[in-house]
Amino acid sequence: MSEEGGAVLVVYDDPSGQRSLSLDDTSSTEESPDETRLSLETNSNNNNNNNSDVIPYIGQRFSTHDSAYEFYSEFAKRCGFSIRRHRTEGKDGVGKGLTRRYFVCHRAGNTPIKTSIESKPQRNRKSSRCGCQAYLRISKTTELGGPEWRVTGFANHHNHELLEPNQVRFLPAYRTISDSDKNRILMFAKTGISVQQMMRLMELEKCVEPGYLPFTEKDVRNLLQSFRKLDPEEESIDLLRMCRNNKDKDPNFKFEYTLDSNNRLENIAWSYASSIQSYEIFGDAVVFDTTHRLTAFDMPLGIWVGMNNYGMPCFFGCVLLREENLRSFSWALKAFLGFMNGKAPQTILTDQNMCLKEAITMDMPTTKHALCIWMIVAKFPSWFNAVLGERYNEWKGEFYRLYNLESIEDFELGWRDMVNSFGLHTNRHIVNLYGLRSLWALPFLRSHFFAGMTAIGQSKSINAFIQRFLSAQTRLAHFVEQVAVAVDFKDQAGEQQTMQQNLQNICLKTGAPMESHAASILTPFAFSKLQEQLVLAAHYASFQMEDGFLVRHHTKAEGGRKVYWVLREGIISCSCHQFEFSGILCRHALRVLSTGNCFQIPDRYLPIRWRRISTPAKLLQCAPSDHAERIQLLQSMVSTLVTESAKSKERLDMATEQVSIILSRVREQPVSLQSTREISSFHRNL
Repeated sequence: MSEEGGAVLVVYDDPSGQRSLSLDDTSSTEESPDETRLSLETNSNNNNNNNSDVIPYIGQRFSTHDSAYEFYSEFAKRCGFSIRRHRTEGKDGVGKGLTRRYFVCHRAGNTPIKTSIESKPQRNRKSSRCGCQAYLRISKTTELGGPEWRVTGFANHHNHELLEPNQVRFLPAYRTISDSDKNRILMFAKTGISVQQMMRLMELEKCVEPGYLPFTEKDVRNLLQSFRKLDPEEESIDLLRMCRNNKDKDPNFKFEYTLDSNNRLENIAWSYASSIQSYEIFGDAVVFDTTHRLTAFDMPLGIWVGMNNYGMPCFFGCVLLREENLRSFSWALKAFLGFMNGKAPQTILTDQNMCLKEAITMDMPTTKHALCIWMIVAKFPSWFNAVLGERYNEWKGEFYRLYNLESIEDFELGWRDMVNSFGLHTNRHIVNLYGLRSLWALPFLRSHFFAGMTAIGQSKSINAFIQRFLSAQTRLAHFVEQVAVAVDFKDQAGEQQTMQQNLQNICLKTGAPMESHAASILTPFAFSKLQEQLVLAAHYASFQMEDGFLVRHHTKAEGGRKVYWVLREGIISCSCHQFEFSGILCRHALRVLSTGNCFQIPDRYLPIRWRRISTPAKLLQCAPSDHAERIQLLQSMVSTLVTESAKSKERLDMATEQVSIILSRVREQPVSLQSTREISSFHRNL
């Protein structure tokens, strides 16, 4: 850039007592008296310059070395660089004390090469230092009686580009967070909002353009990090106190913890009452995400998440561990099962962690363990980008094709061809993925239920949910609050989305009785999945065989899927295993039902977890009773009432009025002792 005020790019130096300047020299020596003279050339030039008071010159006086530093720092900011204190000569309190100081460009010197330690990971960050020789030297003098500092050397020639005014403010030396801003940031952090949201709010409050705050997102994160560097033992005590307080307020809040031999917090897990209720219905398929850490406390964080009947993430529980080993993971799984009354999920998705894999085998022997595909795919750029170069995207497309195949035989053949085509025979990541293929490739997993969470697109909503309470970590005890806020927010957002889905007018596309029947029972999210299959079913032909049906696309002369239908028992199954995998009947089975003049989908193929009514699972699992059935019917009617009433103001007004009348009449009815006993017995069975 062109320097503001015509800043000179030549060296001015006082030859008296001059030493060669080496910015890598960190020695400290005493100096003989300096005779400083004023550079007449500099003085003459500065007298003709309107900014003479802002350009350093030989002989310029300062009362303290700090005031000289501040002056040079302001000059540097206008020019497009920042400075740092470099070498001093003399020592405070010894002889003459400090006699000379050097201030240098922030890019002065060269970064020494660090000795590599194999056991310690290296950060390998690129240094900004490039040996720049720009500097300001000041020397102490008592010429006029009192001590003062004079400029005895100045060079403003840089071997690098200087920054523009709108860029120089991002240098660390010029980024500051005031005390009032710090307090504001901490207040925001406690609410659980992200750092990015904090920045936008403060820009609005200060009426500045985006990106023009005197600090950056990185500075805010560093500030929050510094507040987290507290006494870990004290933090642990606060965290336990917070959990106990939550337990006092809500007896259904659950937490477990362990202490080490020094009585310090080792592991802690917790879950909320709403999460435990959600798990009763939607805990059949679970993601256990252990890829995050609470960086402030360097603790691995595990999060249990599922998917509800409206296709939205639901939170089940959290765990903080000191170590990622078999013992810790085993404890975490046992604590989680304790929260959920011993009910293990049908399937669980995790990252590639062999200790966790072993712990699941031990503590959840009936649960099918699989590796979460979107956690694997997230690592692909670092694994394969450099190896494959321009062919990376082509390879990734082939990987997805193989991942989605139905046949294990097709997968094995395709994988071999892929390895040959891209020359990946010796790639350790490919070898490792193939060795674990039965844990992540869909051809090996289609007979197990995963509620659609194997879809890579589903990761966006789950990750967004998780990031909501990871983005603003402060005190460890506050983290429990942040998670609770995030869960409450998700619950409220979920209720709104549920209402919006229910208010949408469902468009029937086939006119088939099965379609309208399913539309009246399934949530809009689940019905849309079934409707896709119903539309596609019309493109398939079915042929009755001795042991079932062969169903294939009308354009195909070979192949197809085998469908087995036992009419008397209402059982139908397909070789594609889509219902077992997603809980939604496939096009092949729907085609056979249609051919067999079936006008309603059998009840067992409209799973409770995809229905509109979120009836507690235990209620649905218990033996039918008149009381239970009537409550279930009432819940269904109330759900329908809310959905229909919300469609217009007139309906809502009428429903509110009539429900108020009914509620008053219900309260007038006496409750007999026998009825109370029946109801108590009923609730004990829930």
